Amino acid sequence: MNYWPLIGVAALALGFVLRLNPALVVVAAGFITGLAAKISPLEVLDVLGKAYTEKRFLLLFLLTLPVIGLLERHGLKEHAQRWVARLRGATMARLLIAYLLMRQLASAVGLTSLGGHPQTVRPLLAPMAEGAAQSNHGDLDEDTRQRIRAMAAGTDNVGLFFGEDIFIAFGAVLLIQSFFAEHGFKLDPLHIALWGIPTAICAFLIHCIRVLRFERAMIRRLAQQRAAELAAVADPARDA
Repeated sequence: MNYWPLIGVAALALGFVLRLNPALVVVAAGFITGLAAKISPLEVLDVLGKAYTEKRFLLLFLLTLPVIGLLERHGLKEHAQRWVARLRGATMARLLIAYLLMRQLASAVGLTSLGGHPQTVRPLLAPMAEGAAQSNHGDLDEDTRQRIRAMAAGTDNVGLFFGEDIFIAFGAVLLIQSFFAEHGFKLDPLHIALWGIPTAICAFLIHCIRVLRFERAMIRRLAQQRAAELAAVADPARDA
């Protein structure tokens, strides 16, 4: 086995350590690997060109994280919290339920990329839910903030999972169709998707109840914490 092509990995690591231009580092590492494998420069260019044209859709996913990181660095979370705090009647539960409905409807028509944890939950939904809870119930402790973030992430999961099963071109629907076909049952994808609608409705109602119960439990917990803090402040005063 020829181990010389692995020198491209070392070149790639060295280029990133030296903080050189990532695109130049990747291209240079590709040429180094190709030459070490006794591939001509023209063949290396051909391989790189085919890989770029066939996998260019991945650039959308690769660009998501740096764009979100840049927005967060410039105060996206803080702006989202302040904006939702100015909305009258906005509560954490109403916000999450509205997002759940939107997420399910969008997923049902195949628009699954409109939401998601990195591009929507972390920079927008979770901060807005925290802002709504804080504007209605005062300052939040770290444990409560983490619970709200977890509920926001769970809301996105429920909306996506039960909404995308209604879309007839989704892989799960086709998987169900192939499973039944192997056992002698011929089902139309549209028929399977239609039967996913009652499940999606039930999931929506159940999660709405979970969100409302979560908010009530949060309110009670915050009230108990504040009562305990007031009692702790009052006891030393009585002793004095």
